[in-house]
Amino acid sequence: MEVERVQEIASNLSKGTIPEEFIRTMTEQPGLTTVQGTVLEVPIIDLRDPDEQKVLKAIDDASRNWGMFQVTNHGIPEESIRNFQEVGKFFFELPQEEKEVYAKPEGSKSIEGYGTKLQRELEGKKAWVDHLFHKIWPPSEINYQFWPKNPPSYREANEEYTKHMHGVVNKLLRLFSLGLGLEEHEVKKAVGGDDLVYLLKINYYPPCPRPDLALGVPAHTDMSAMTILVPNDVQGLQASKDGQWYDVKYIPNALIIHVGDQLEIVSNGKYKSVLHRSTVNKEKARISWPIFFEPPADLEVGPHPKLINEGNPPKYKTKKFSDYCYCELNKIPQ
Repeated sequence: MEVERVQEIASNLSKGTIPEEFIRTMTEQPGLTTVQGTVLEVPIIDLRDPDEQKVLKAIDDASRNWGMFQVTNHGIPEESIRNFQEVGKFFFELPQEEKEVYAKPEGSKSIEGYGTKLQRELEGKKAWVDHLFHKIWPPSEINYQFWPKNPPSYREANEEYTKHMHGVVNKLLRLFSLGLGLEEHEVKKAVGGDDLVYLLKINYYPPCPRPDLALGVPAHTDMSAMTILVPNDVQGLQASKDGQWYDVKYIPNALIIHVGDQLEIVSNGKYKSVLHRSTVNKEKARISWPIFFEPPADLEVGPHPKLINEGNPPKYKTKKFSDYCYCELNKIPQ
């Protein structure tokens, strides 16, 4: 095995120490850069509120001013969320050699598979996380090679969760469209329509002896159009607000929604992709289950033509989604 997994490193550590490559710079260390004693209460929006104008305004405000929000009464049964989380957790508790069966193939251009490193690491610093990536929709994009066979209910739990997710995705994309003053189908069409790709990532952050020094995932915005995630009950999501880092308070069974880069681009900057990061916990493993809703690789994404004019020129280049991702992952300016 060529890559040492963070889960293995964590299980072999002496008390109170972590390897040098996981110690972030002074400007990144959560112990120094987190605003203590203040929890960021990002907007919570009830998707079943009968006053749709109120819901629309709340989502529009959150997308412009926060880049993130939480939704309740989203229509995904608690049992479906719980089963989806349980099978993912089970996978990361398997013996190491069993997980390696699903490892991202050497030299693969895709990010699907079990892995540790995702992108070019700046200053040689590593993230305190292992992950599993695989596509869950549309069926034509799914590669079951990366879907764990153990537990046996893994596929069923993922398919059930995905089935319920369609309604949430369509509702949010429709509301984003209306919030931008577009026809209700136009944002969905701009990011791929029915070919929109659902990419699941399970993040596993093992207990870390020095959570003040390490980060699970460093500061980033999501490359997707939108991200919908559920975490376990271990706090760890942080967002940047007015240049400061805050813990995000999340509530049980809510879905956390991130505006992604492609939605920021389509909106020509009206909606903001949220800058966020993950911290780790000394005693407990933190797990999160984001689904990234991405345009097909060859789709060109740019500011929506109806949102640009002489007084409001395009602020972003139009480019293929695959080219955008390549630049981001390799830290090449867009």
